[in-house]
Amino acid sequence: MDRPFSAACERNRGPILAALREWFADRRAVLEIGSGTGQHAVHFAAAMPHLRWQCSDRAEQLPGIRLWLDEAALPNTPPPLELDVGGTWPRGPYDAAFSANTLHIMAWEDVARMFERLAGALVPGGLLAVYGPFHRDGRPTSPSNAAFDARLRAQAAHMGVRDAAAVDALARLHGFALQRELAMPAHNLLRLWRLGAR
Repeated sequence: MDRPFSAACERNRGPILAALREWFADRRAVLEIGSGTGQHAVHFAAAMPHLRWQCSDRAEQLPGIRLWLDEAALPNTPPPLELDVGGTWPRGPYDAAFSANTLHIMAWEDVARMFERLAGALVPGGLLAVYGPFHRDGRPTSPSNAAFDARLRAQAAHMGVRDAAAVDALARLHGFALQRELAMPAHNLLRLWRLGAR
């Protein structure tokens, strides 16, 4: 099979990396949730060799991720793990987690499970960085995000752009406190939480 390719990953990897260089500078082990094609993992692991970058995704995504990891042959990217947020999670311990463009394709119940399970997979003080579109006060932040939300909901009833405040409430329920929100290209955000922060 050919390597899967995401043009969006190629466009957004630079701005995301610029933020992660700062926030993950003192981290050592990162769990990526929903690694997709594997492009982000290769780019970030090559640029931040102090990190052990652990890919994970549902079973059907793993062959494509392996193609990217095998070609890059980086020493800090172990084989990808099968991970469905409602299933068994790796023990870790991890001191950071990253996920891009996943919350809007998960059912809301799975978003809640992700925060619940991350609270057990991360060490105290662990960081979570999530990239993607968010609504503000229940409303889209741009016409393009409104159109994207409509396409998602037409595709499947469980999908849709999530409201930032609702996600923050879930995060707080499981011990995560929002640390920073960074504007990203194409009306996306990178939002960072810390486990056990006050």
